[in-house]
Amino acid sequence: MKIHLCLVSAQAAANLLPALDKHHRPDAVVLITTAATQSQADNLAAVLRENGLQVSAIKLENEHDFEHMEETLMGFATEHEDDEILLNLTGGTKFMALAAQSVADEAQWQKFYVDADTDQITLLGRKSRSTSQALSQQLRLRHYLRGYGFDLSGKSEPFNPNHQQQSLMSTLVLQIGSLESPLAQLNWLAQQAEDQRKLDVTMAPSQQDSRSLEALLRQFSDAGMLVVSGATIRFPNQAALRFVKGGWLEQHVFQQVASVSGELHIRDKAANLEVTDSAGVKNEMDVAFMARNRLFVLECKTARMDKPEAPKANDTLFKLAENCRRIGGIATKGMLVSYRKLRDSETKLARALHIEVVAGQDISRLPEKLKSWVRPR
Repeated sequence: MKIHLCLVSAQAAANLLPALDKHHRPDAVVLITTAATQSQADNLAAVLRENGLQVSAIKLENEHDFEHMEETLMGFATEHEDDEILLNLTGGTKFMALAAQSVADEAQWQKFYVDADTDQITLLGRKSRSTSQALSQQLRLRHYLRGYGFDLSGKSEPFNPNHQQQSLMSTLVLQIGSLESPLAQLNWLAQQAEDQRKLDVTMAPSQQDSRSLEALLRQFSDAGMLVVSGATIRFPNQAALRFVKGGWLEQHVFQQVASVSGELHIRDKAANLEVTDSAGVKNEMDVAFMARNRLFVLECKTARMDKPEAPKANDTLFKLAENCRRIGGIATKGMLVSYRKLRDSETKLARALHIEVVAGQDISRLPEKLKSWVRPR
């Protein structure tokens, strides 16, 4: 029997990739885990079993006791003398890896290391030179999220816009400077309709007198996204309401991601994702994609975040950073795409949280921003 012996850590990709790869796929996987990594092991086991692999675990009682770890793994080696054991040294702690490598050398196991960024597996030879090979397995969103304990409970690709809707999105992006204020008013009106679970909303007298808002409403009306009758704005359906409230930016961002997918080797992408953790708590992601075997998450904001009643930019940044950490591990990268430019203090916070920001007129250069963001630095 061919067995992969895997050191469990916070990162799932390096253990999943070779186990699911058609050229390196084992018959069974044995997870070396500790009390601290038990939940990660459970998540890995679920994905591996879904893909038809046998899974078992070796739980190390004390990952700081080198001799105990060696004894435990040597006992496993004795029990599996007739099996082909391949040790994945990519995960675990350094102490665990040293103990496992010591036993592997004694038991003459094959050892390997996975570079998830480059899709390379390196076979580590004892007497011969190490050799690297390309992995054929490419993680999809569902498997990757499942490896971190999240179920992909819903995802959808945005609808295909017609010519007028596409033209409207281009105008909104290219004329950010002049449209920021009326678009903020329209966002607020659409939010009122959604909060009241209605498909219509009444404008205040001051809004009725706004020429910039009137011109913007005309453009959305021409695109079939709303109808203006006196002081009342009516939305034809929930999809139109969502589009007006900010869904258009998600659509635009998704299109820009699609436009660079080939160049950046983006393997799986989706918009409007809903993921659920083991406790049933749901999280939403506006746009997400897989590249270099890691998760990239984009949050899109068109509403002003500096009004008292609006979500604050700092809150949005903290939430995005936390979701990235929880949902996809420390390798996950987050980006905030904001129609409004951020203040200096907000930009500094984003930098501290390792959140990329594309705001204001920079949205028109999103493809270039995506390229510099996704490519290794």
